[in-house]
Amino acid sequence: MRVRTVFVSDVHLGTADCQAEYLLDFLQTVRCERLYLVGDIVDLEALAKRPYWPESHTAVLERIMAMHRDGVRVSYIPGNHDARLRGLCGRDIGGIPVRHRELHVAADGRRYLVSHGDEFDHEQLGKQWLLRLGNAAHGLLCWLNRHLNAVRRRVNLPYLPLSILTKSRIGKAMHYIRQYERRVALHAREARVDGHICGHIHFGTISEIDGVVYLNDGDWVEHCTGLVEHVDGRMELLHWAEQCHSLAVLAPRLSQRHPTLAEALEALGRAGETVRATEAEPA
Repeated sequence: MRVRTVFVSDVHLGTADCQAEYLLDFLQTVRCERLYLVGDIVDLEALAKRPYWPESHTAVLERIMAMHRDGVRVSYIPGNHDARLRGLCGRDIGGIPVRHRELHVAADGRRYLVSHGDEFDHEQLGKQWLLRLGNAAHGLLCWLNRHLNAVRRRVNLPYLPLSILTKSRIGKAMHYIRQYERRVALHAREARVDGHICGHIHFGTISEIDGVVYLNDGDWVEHCTGLVEHVDGRMELLHWAEQCHSLAVLAPRLSQRHPTLAEALEALGRAGETVRATEAEPA
């Protein structure tokens, strides 16, 4: 599949819930000129608490670097789970520029702001006990999603996005999502652009709100969605769990050896060493 631009976010490499095999298949299948990594690609928060890094996660980073070497223009926009990399904004990681946000001009001339989107998530401010409760519930939902789909794969049933089905049936969750979408759209209208592309809330969609386009590229933890721009500027949200046909072929290629985190970071141009060096610089 050949497209002009790809947007992915909320991969959360370094966690057991990351659907790295689906993302790897997506990146190996889609051919593009431009790739935006829209935050929470490597979950540095989770890795600081519990090291977890199977080979499939290294394979994703290596695929991204291979795309970069092959001439794809790649940009990294850190999110809240890889926020430590925001200290590198204005610099490069292995030749990949790190930015707080980008302005993307589509093939049809429409202009889109691109950011992770956590800046519009007012629920992160205060009420920390409620936030912790929400994180615990979300973690349980991801655990159920992971184990349910492991069983479904064994009996040759398609991937079931349990989380999106659950969110769409809970009134408070949908109210929060709609309020978030309106805040993003309002910012885009005030910035006099045609739309805003983000991630963060793990709920992919494309919709028009008050005259601007809100686009959320979803995630690779619960829903396996990526946003693509076609050569004519048309935007489409791809649900890759419904299109992936290569997992049975991919699995044997991944050995049982789990590389160290240092090996994985090396695939991103020794990002870990760069971050430590930046933190050590005098103010």
